[in-house]
Amino acid sequence: MSITERILTGIKQTLETGDKIKIDLREASAITGSGSNIGGRNLFDSAFAALRFANPMRQVARQVVRSGQSAVQFVAKTGNATTQANPWGYTFTPDSGTPNTSTSIWQIPTRVITAQLPIRSAVLSDVNYLDETLVQDLFEEFGTQEANSMIINNDQAGSTTTTTGGVDGLRGLNMYTTAGASAYGTSGTAITNGIHSIATVSQAGAAIAYGDITDMARLFPAQYWSLPGTAWMMHPETIHNLRNLGTGVTIRQFAEIGDSDGGAVVYIFGFPVIPNPYMQTVGNGNFSVYLANWTNFVTIADVEEMNVQAFEQTTPGFITLYAEKRLVSTVRNPFAGIRLVGV
Repeated sequence: MSITERILTGIKQTLETGDKIKIDLREASAITGSGSNIGGRNLFDSAFAALRFANPMRQVARQVVRSGQSAVQFVAKTGNATTQANPWGYTFTPDSGTPNTSTSIWQIPTRVITAQLPIRSAVLSDVNYLDETLVQDLFEEFGTQEANSMIINNDQAGSTTTTTGGVDGLRGLNMYTTAGASAYGTSGTAITNGIHSIATVSQAGAAIAYGDITDMARLFPAQYWSLPGTAWMMHPETIHNLRNLGTGVTIRQFAEIGDSDGGAVVYIFGFPVIPNPYMQTVGNGNFSVYLANWTNFVTIADVEEMNVQAFEQTTPGFITLYAEKRLVSTVRNPFAGIRLVGV
């Protein structure tokens, strides 16, 4: 409410009731001049503006909710039910032959991310919308941890990726087996099952080249080209390198034409490009680019219960906000994605 509105409201109230009305103008610094600590109190803006990049995988990956399980099991049909001498018509004999239908299963334990946020008690009454912004900030932090783990974590060896969870973290995309053609991993409920093979294109030289991208597009299965959710995903530095392809008077391979859908490396060959700062950059054996139909390629399963609890006076003058979130992520269909590995 402005100063004028406060005064008018106060006058109206005293005329109607005859009471003496006190109009609070302490925040009106212009009454006695401007400057810090002159004419009013400090105004606290909404707290904890998010400074992290939320998990880009959640923009396109398939997301499902599961309630309370300690593990999530995934099933895929890997055989072809129509593989017969002649599948047309009705000339078949029931209960004979080998229909070649089989399934692959794998099971992944749910993983937990925890956070502790100490809050100075004195700030609780001063900061606007503190509760909402604290929760928003926690979700941003969870998104950061998710994104790192979903890309680079190795859930088979705790010593190699301890900062992203190790054996307590998610199964990162980069730890799936490199292969010339995609394939489902071994079937079973052990933690070593379900490590699929992902078709991988090797970068031609030390620097990324236009041909690397065209090769990926050529090898990406055509059945996914026109489906919603098909997109490139790469590190912003990789996007920068692609924009710089071509030097001097050479026409750049990825030209900036100024349209909303025609920015340089905003779309490549009709597929949108999603910047993901948690992915690796080009070179040194890094998986720097993925092209996938992400709704088929990756599934994120969130446990629907999330705990948020405040503990008072854990330290004098502070309240500690504790939160935990549980989830699983996996490659659901290895045939729906392809990647580029550096040299």
